[in-house]
Amino acid sequence: MTTFKEFDYARPDLAAFESAFKEQFVALRSAASAEAFGAAMKRVNALREDFESMANIAQIRHTMNTLDAFYEAENDFFDEAGPVMQGHVTEYYRLLVGCPFRDRLEKEWGSQVFRLAELQLKTFSPEVMEDLQAENRLGSEYVKLKAAARIMFEGQERNLAQMVPFAESRDRDTRRRAKEAVAAFYAEHDGDFGRIYHELVALRARIAGKLGFDSFIPLAYARLGRSDYDAAMVASYRAQVREAVVPVARELRARQAKRLGLPALKHYDEDIAFLSGNAAPKGDPAWILAAGKRMYEEMSPETAEFFGFMTSRELMDLETRPGKAAGGYCSYIPNEGAPFIYSNFNGTSGDVDVLTHEAGHAFQGYRSRHFELPEYHWPTLEACEIHSMSMEFFAWPWMESFFKEDAPKYRFNHLAEALMFIPYGAAVDEFQHWVYANPDASPDGRKAAWRRIEREYLPWRDYDGNAFLEDGGFWYRQGHIFEDPFYYIDYTLAQVCAFEFWGKSRADRAGAWKDYLKLCGLGGSLPFTGLLLEAGLGNPFRPGTIARTMEPIKAWLDGVDDMSL
Repeated sequence: MTTFKEFDYARPDLAAFESAFKEQFVALRSAASAEAFGAAMKRVNALREDFESMANIAQIRHTMNTLDAFYEAENDFFDEAGPVMQGHVTEYYRLLVGCPFRDRLEKEWGSQVFRLAELQLKTFSPEVMEDLQAENRLGSEYVKLKAAARIMFEGQERNLAQMVPFAESRDRDTRRRAKEAVAAFYAEHDGDFGRIYHELVALRARIAGKLGFDSFIPLAYARLGRSDYDAAMVASYRAQVREAVVPVARELRARQAKRLGLPALKHYDEDIAFLSGNAAPKGDPAWILAAGKRMYEEMSPETAEFFGFMTSRELMDLETRPGKAAGGYCSYIPNEGAPFIYSNFNGTSGDVDVLTHEAGHAFQGYRSRHFELPEYHWPTLEACEIHSMSMEFFAWPWMESFFKEDAPKYRFNHLAEALMFIPYGAAVDEFQHWVYANPDASPDGRKAAWRRIEREYLPWRDYDGNAFLEDGGFWYRQGHIFEDPFYYIDYTLAQVCAFEFWGKSRADRAGAWKDYLKLCGLGGSLPFTGLLLEAGLGNPFRPGTIARTMEPIKAWLDGVDDMSL
């Protein structure tokens, strides 16, 4: 069994791929039966998976070490090659949706692949090829800019991930200085971040215009495969968040200030939940990984098999180091049927969250390996996040393994932070809708809009006179805004669904786990609301859903004597 470091990598030969695709397109056009068309579909998808496997291996190895010149060049190659491949896939989708055997194929493959194909046909034409390549280059420039952060703090040069533990320090002055140092990095590069985003917004608006859209907003929704809801439904959902979640979050921030013995929170206090310090894992990365392995072995036969696969094939890179790109993610290498978990451990509870959140993504990918269609390996992104956020809650019974006596502290803060995240996620989404509805705004105008929206969703936030943050610069650190426009609301939609699994698992863990396994096994074979229906979950777009969801969460949190933690 090969490990990730042994996975073969070779830069795809674009000319050879183009020739192979053209050959299969001829086969699709000339197919005399549904069986012949389906066989050509499988050959097209094999080509796609070959390309995707190489692209994802290159991307993972590049983020593992952004100083590696070879994989930096490969990453640059895929920035240019990705849109070329998108062109081939678009032609395939055009033949698929126009297939004379569509009724027969829908019975075999399901309707979702056709819905996704129809949406993706709206997102590409050869006219925007160079624009898409430029968009990729700007996204990579943003990643490199953050990865290059070198912040001198406490006598040592540190990257952004290494600053996180200082932001959670029990010492208030340390927290303040850490937050100020990070803000100073972004302020120092204000011009670079502002320019990159300004160019991205203009570029995306231009792409939307060339493709016949009134603005980038509907194009972004099509890119994300949102076939069953639109921007108006999301706006209505955000209104529910303002009405039902913001007041509860405000109460939780007031409780936090009381626990910390402060009259009110400053922004540098938000990351510390208890005077005694946040719950932190009681061992080093190897110890955490060993505890995670025991957890998944005990959780279920399915998770035991999955985590054994991940560890034996070394499909995780968890520790931070110089030159490693910030953040965390889960990727998938189709030719190996292998998910991959990437993160930057930093000694905080977030290290454990990686083994629940990102492992939730990976577990779903592992459970969906049986699908022959690449479109079904993952669902659309808001559904993807249900698997990850729900796994965080299914892992609750094992938190003593990581935090020992501080496990109750972890559970309270984990649930409280999950709730308090929702207004921030909604703010990010409203900001992006404003940005792309006003694409000609200046960088300073965007920062002012962020600060106005931030005050609406996070009314407690006090930047203690920091000029850069007061002027609206906080959002520079949110990579999704730059790299994955309109993705971020997906986390909040999924969190609402995960809260349901939290409640169900407390009442009937076996039943909740059965529903969760079913959801994971469905992969991306249904749209978001269709998956919710199959898993017995409520629809967050329906009026009143958010308020009902908040009731048991608030009741549980109110029942905890957090002053004693």
